[in-house]
Amino acid sequence: MSRLILLFGCFSCLCFQQAIAQEKPKVPATLKSVLLTQFKTTWDKQEWFVPVAKGIEGITAQQASWKPTDSSHSVGELAYHLLFWNKHLLAQFNGQKDQTFSGNNNETFDAFTEASWADIVRQLNQVMKDWEDAIAKADDAKLQSWYTSIANMNTHNAYHTGQILYIRKQAGNWDAEKGVK
Repeated sequence: MSRLILLFGCFSCLCFQQAIAQEKPKVPATLKSVLLTQFKTTWDKQEWFVPVAKGIEGITAQQASWKPTDSSHSVGELAYHLLFWNKHLLAQFNGQKDQTFSGNNNETFDAFTEASWADIVRQLNQVMKDWEDAIAKADDAKLQSWYTSIANMNTHNAYHTGQILYIRKQAGNWDAEKGVK
């Protein structure tokens, strides 16, 4: 019986070694691949947390207007804020003149209305698609000079997604099947 167990153990080890030998070696990560992965998981590729696109998906303009308190932001205000900053940074990244910014961050939340909700979602989708393309097409020198800003933007997007989900859960319009119970 012990010989059978030993034989089975040796056979298992050989199979395991053969499986490892057949695996393709992983390509080392590059700055571009890391930034793109981070960008995608904070925008529209759900892995172990909910990305922005999922957080705003399926919400009506009226639901996007709801606030838990007068001193809180709504989902719509947060989405507009994300649109503002992602658009602002993309323009800078592309060397374009951007909209005037007074320096008052509160203004980056204020442009949301129920009537503007669909347009905000459409614009945010476009800006994020443009960001993904810009990162993918950028050369290493550009990414070296921008990686801190891109990484911070991704973190900023994830931070506000958490707020969006919390507000939606409080409002009772979040589907827990999308990732957060």
